[in-house]
Amino acid sequence: MSSTSEERSRASNEAAPPVLMGVVNVTPDSFSDGGRFLDPDAAAEHGARLAADGAAILDIGGESTRPGAQPVTAEEEIERAVPVVERLAGATPARLSIDTMKLDVARAALAAGAGVVNDVSAFRGDPEMAGLVASSAADCCLMHMRGEPRTMQEDPRYDDVVSEVASFLEERMRFALAEGVPEERIWLDPGIGFGKTVEHNLALLRRLGEIVAIGRPVVIGASRKSFLGAVTEREVHDRLPGTIAANVMALERGAAIFRVHDVAEVRDALRVTAATVGPPPWTTPNS
Repeated sequence: MSSTSEERSRASNEAAPPVLMGVVNVTPDSFSDGGRFLDPDAAAEHGARLAADGAAILDIGGESTRPGAQPVTAEEEIERAVPVVERLAGATPARLSIDTMKLDVARAALAAGAGVVNDVSAFRGDPEMAGLVASSAADCCLMHMRGEPRTMQEDPRYDDVVSEVASFLEERMRFALAEGVPEERIWLDPGIGFGKTVEHNLALLRRLGEIVAIGRPVVIGASRKSFLGAVTEREVHDRLPGTIAANVMALERGAAIFRVHDVAEVRDALRVTAATVGPPPWTTPNS
């Protein structure tokens, strides 16, 4: 075996296991499970189940970012999400992530026990968010989105969607670094389904290696999304096989974190996939 082949083999054997991020929507209007977990106790119980199923991270959101969603106030978002963070903090080994674009919501969630800020605006919604993350011990996820949730699916156009998404994420990472966020605390998300057509989403999965090459952990949020419905002709709650296929493809191309609704099923599929491309993921990092 050549030295280059040995290095590649060693790198593969040292690869981190796939990390599952379970979705905990505390919203009345999310596209998949809106209204199911509005009660904080019900949402916390749901999060605990996802953690038991293998989620190392629980992503808690109080504002829907589905296409066409209307914004809510920071106060309403805090009332929905922060009680769930409080109930789960210390009650589960999973890390807690707050899915928000708003500074006040992130601040309240971090104070309640969250350790990740998942900002679909990539710090454009409130530029002070970067300073908040920098001054905390939190990780952050920066996502690409064309426009805002209310308008993002209105005729999205790109010359080269993958190159443009990669350039955007690189620029937002530079901004975060300039604001004092350590590089090791930055994750990147190409924003599957956020201001993109079916073909755009498929291209991002096909060429995901170009996003991975930026050098930070890549988060994939393809679970139950409409592009899977377009390909499979399945309604939202019948898209688990498509969700598994998309996440397996993403793992094979180097994605590290998988944001999903169906944690147990996707976990098993990714463990089998990981066993063929690297070591079996016997453990899942919780910090």
